[in-house]
Amino acid sequence: MSRSPAAAAVAINPESDDAPFYQPIGDECELFEHAYRHQLPMLLKGPTGCGKTRFVAHMAAKLGRPLYTVSCHDDLTAADLTGRYLIKGGDTVWVDGPLTRAVREGAICYLDEVIEARKDVTVVLHPLTDDRRILPIDRTGELLEAPPSFMLVVSYNPGYQNVLKALKPSTRQRFMAMEFDFPPPELEIQVVARESGLPEGKVVPLVRLAGALRDLKGQDLEEGVSTRLLVYCATLIRSGIKPDRAIRTAMIEPLTDDVDVRQALLRVAQITLG
Repeated sequence: MSRSPAAAAVAINPESDDAPFYQPIGDECELFEHAYRHQLPMLLKGPTGCGKTRFVAHMAAKLGRPLYTVSCHDDLTAADLTGRYLIKGGDTVWVDGPLTRAVREGAICYLDEVIEARKDVTVVLHPLTDDRRILPIDRTGELLEAPPSFMLVVSYNPGYQNVLKALKPSTRQRFMAMEFDFPPPELEIQVVARESGLPEGKVVPLVRLAGALRDLKGQDLEEGVSTRLLVYCATLIRSGIKPDRAIRTAMIEPLTDDVDVRQALLRVAQITLG
């Protein structure tokens, strides 16, 4: 039996204090709005923890649309997205999946790391990503037409791409695409300080260290330090944890299990921070 996808629907008032914070780096917000208005699907590419998911949540709030987020995995099937028959109280009832609910409600559906899902998932997405904008549900015989307010957004990390897990050109070319990366240092300092509550002056060396560790990507590391991990580290420091312990816990240990590599990263930290 496949695992159920992690999905949540949240309608956020754009003026609410609950709207997720996102610091634009370029014109990504404007491009997303234009894609939404013209009913164009969007593909987001970028490393882990660079803000793709936060960006989608921010834009859903800004547009005032419910958001369904699905964390894709290698057991995720088309049925997990569209729905299935379940037995409830002795009766067999149809239960919509998150993609079907998003289409019915005219919501934004975000498939995070779509490349991890099984191949039959992309087949289901195809008719939603061209001029038909329909979702066929074979098990019920329904043919749902997506309303103008529905938008499909998918993301993946090109750094983990391999021959067995790659989006086919026939799928990629159905989406507009934007590439994300970590913010420039001056913006990342502001983001980390705002999210963690640690003063910017104390965030500066953490961002400098993150840059040094990211430079090692492709050598001993598959991924560099994410902005998310920087926020975790700054949060620990603000709460009273000593900086060296916070750095090891939030910026070094998550990157590798290799003892030698970990020690090398700690030396980089010592040199960078003095």
